[in-house]
Amino acid sequence: MQSYAKLFAPGEIIFAEGDPPAGAFLIESGRIEITATQFGAPRVLGELGPGMLLGEMAVIDDSPRTATARALTACRLTPIDRDQFADRLAAADPIVRALLMSQLTRYRSALATLTGEPSAFIATGAGLPQAQDAGAFDKIRLESELRAALERRELDVRLQPIEEIASGRIAGYEALVRWQHPQRGAVSPAEFIRLAEETSLILPVGDYILACVCDMLGELQRRGHKPLPFIAVNLSARQIDDRGLVGRILAHLRSRDLPPDRLKLEITESLVLDHARIADLLERCHAVGMHVALDDFGTGYSNLGPLLTLRFDQIKLDGSFVKALDGARGVALVGVIVAMARALDCDLVAEGVETVEQREILHKLGCRYAQGWLVGRPAAFADITNA
Repeated sequence: MQSYAKLFAPGEIIFAEGDPPAGAFLIESGRIEITATQFGAPRVLGELGPGMLLGEMAVIDDSPRTATARALTACRLTPIDRDQFADRLAAADPIVRALLMSQLTRYRSALATLTGEPSAFIATGAGLPQAQDAGAFDKIRLESELRAALERRELDVRLQPIEEIASGRIAGYEALVRWQHPQRGAVSPAEFIRLAEETSLILPVGDYILACVCDMLGELQRRGHKPLPFIAVNLSARQIDDRGLVGRILAHLRSRDLPPDRLKLEITESLVLDHARIADLLERCHAVGMHVALDDFGTGYSNLGPLLTLRFDQIKLDGSFVKALDGARGVALVGVIVAMARALDCDLVAEGVETVEQREILHKLGCRYAQGWLVGRPAAFADITNA
């Protein structure tokens, strides 16, 4: 069987200073000495052994070799093509990539100073942040500003009404968070929520929203709203992993003397693929009387198998199905979904309802709830209570 490893004899040069970065190596066996020329004389920088990478820095920043690698013993190396690094680096989180390039630039500058030729590296511009990473620093700033906004309670929780179609009454709301940045203006939820989900910041953001929603429910109850509407809150994957989530929610509800079924948790369909994790959350929620909805049903991850065992209390039909109600096939498909939800003892909420005709068709099909601009746009809590 042909081996892809390269063998080097003791004393053999693997690559030398100034060589182009053709690739890198994984050291399988042997010891390698790294040297660089300092003021005209070679200086040993260190040794590398099995399990270490060799020559990866020049490949990452596409600069000439700044050191010489020589085999001290018989060595067996696995070559790594430069495209393997390039593909992974391009796919990496832009912040991680920017941090890596920043550290690499510092290392190169320090090495150039050590060897007595500081201008040789800096003049080429090698290792400086690429134009494609310019947005990474803006992302870092935005994350810091989001943390500050959270501490100053500048995030605004809006409520979008959900109508019970048959009676025409507003049965509940979906909580949607908004951020009005003092310099940037309105920041898209898709941008800052995605940023929060990439870090642990989604946990305090989620707790902030839950606390605000419980305050709103408490105020509606104090004002004598009967029946008390429910408010739905979206959960992220990180929140679902948080074992203390249900306990904290229950503590919020109990401190305001609120019934648990008035706060509804929504889980997007894509997360249902992790069956065991969702089943555990459903069990814990149902044990304390809280309801859970399957959100964005039909958005491309649809798999009816989980519905056999995951007992959701509500299914939210994606707005793309509502848009399809202008055709016979769309009506037929939504009719099947309505029948399925009824058979599973789930309420069905149709999202994205924008016309009276769509609502009428949903009514005839037996869909219980409608949500969308026809029913109402997201509004501040004060506007809802003063209406």
